Amino acid sequence: MQTLRASKCGLSTAQLPSYILDVIDALTKAGYEAYIVGGGVRDMMLGLNPKDFDAVTNATPSQVKEVFGRRCRIIGRRFELAHVYSGRELVEVATFRAPPKKEVTSAQGMILRDNNWGTIEQDFARRDFSINAMYYQPRKGVVLDFCHAVDDIKNKTLRLLGDAQTRFEEDPVRMLRTLRFAAKLGFSIDQQILDVFTLEMTQLLRDVSPHRLYDESQKLFTMGHLNRVLPMLIDFGIWKQLFADIQPNITPFIERAAKNTDQRIQVGKTINPAFFYAVLLWQPFLERCEFYSSKGVVAAEARAQAGLDVLKRQATRTIIPRFAETFIREVWEMQTRLLNPKAQQIQALSSHARFRAGFDFLLLREKSGDEGTLGMGQWWDAYQLMSTDEKERAISQYNRQRAKSRRSGKASAEEAAIAKTVSHEIEPLVQEQESRSRRARKPKQHAEARTQTGRGAGHSSTEIGADHPILKRKRVQRDLSSVIFGPTQ
Repeated sequence: MQTLRASKCGLSTAQLPSYILDVIDALTKAGYEAYIVGGGVRDMMLGLNPKDFDAVTNATPSQVKEVFGRRCRIIGRRFELAHVYSGRELVEVATFRAPPKKEVTSAQGMILRDNNWGTIEQDFARRDFSINAMYYQPRKGVVLDFCHAVDDIKNKTLRLLGDAQTRFEEDPVRMLRTLRFAAKLGFSIDQQILDVFTLEMTQLLRDVSPHRLYDESQKLFTMGHLNRVLPMLIDFGIWKQLFADIQPNITPFIERAAKNTDQRIQVGKTINPAFFYAVLLWQPFLERCEFYSSKGVVAAEARAQAGLDVLKRQATRTIIPRFAETFIREVWEMQTRLLNPKAQQIQALSSHARFRAGFDFLLLREKSGDEGTLGMGQWWDAYQLMSTDEKERAISQYNRQRAKSRRSGKASAEEAAIAKTVSHEIEPLVQEQESRSRRARKPKQHAEARTQTGRGAGHSSTEIGADHPILKRKRVQRDLSSVIFGPTQ
């Protein structure tokens, strides 16, 4: 072990948020050892901005609970932890782990229970990667390095502590973490890891809970380097373990969505991880829709059942939460509604809760070369930037084009040209000579009927003659003398 000065490692308390110092100070004041450990220390040494900070201590979870009271919640059965809330922030506090006296493992070697408390030296040996095994005490200004992790950071090498095969068998999720760290940090993977990272080894991920695999997949989607890690998932055989019916092929649509997700994260925009699941599962969804349509199922029912089938199938690998499943199905359903909307529904669609997600999905499809969008992605993109009057003219023009397409029987060719009409000058609605509303057309229709009646029966086959039954009806005379108007007693 070597004790390094924090300042030489580029660390200082000025870089730390107040909530992590609050947790460290409270544990130290209560008489316990407390350190910042893991990715927070690593990222600061690399000059990155950590998302969060984790703490480690020699206090047991129940003792941590005594220190923080209601601010603390103990979680986990296999690996017991304390979650401490400091304001709106959450700090994960772990207890020093020791090698288990009696290992409780699965038949494949995965650790099923790991709640044996120990010393900091024992805890270091239980960690996975060397770059995550540095202990930073901010108040003392020291960093404890037990495995020359500083050298691995300088050399940009990802190295597992201990035997690589044993570490993967203990926790197969470490294979996902390996690819995530390599893509995020741009580190090379140690040869000892590559030697055991085989297709047979990836089969161990089938023993991991689908709930946990979903959480890990979200970390892959939201780390900001999704486009870099996707080919690695295919090359190392992880893709088939995470996604049930998705072919291990990065389509232009998936690639563009991955780049778009990374760009949004880099500029600080929020993302919904379920959106990328909607992108990944889009092709299986279309294939399932085609299956039901070939059996004569109504289109709306085919889409609904196809969505259920695809998500249920994916749940065998990663269980997507119910709210995320609802989001995914609504995004898929919005594709049909945005592709061929009725003119009177356009304004309502633009204010729909899922409009933005559905529109982004449609535009990504269009930009990736999907001709099935018929140019509507560009049309909706231009529509959102228009003024109120321009929107009315665009809707009117769209309605005329839609009616013309139906009459001519060339809907696909005409709808593809709708996007081009947005930028051209469109005749305003006030120049229309005939009203489009039903209420305005009724008086005119009645007047024409009366005119036709007076022309005689021989003028046209559609005219109403004097002997028509409707003219032979007798008007019932009502006796109004007994009718009481106004309020009565």
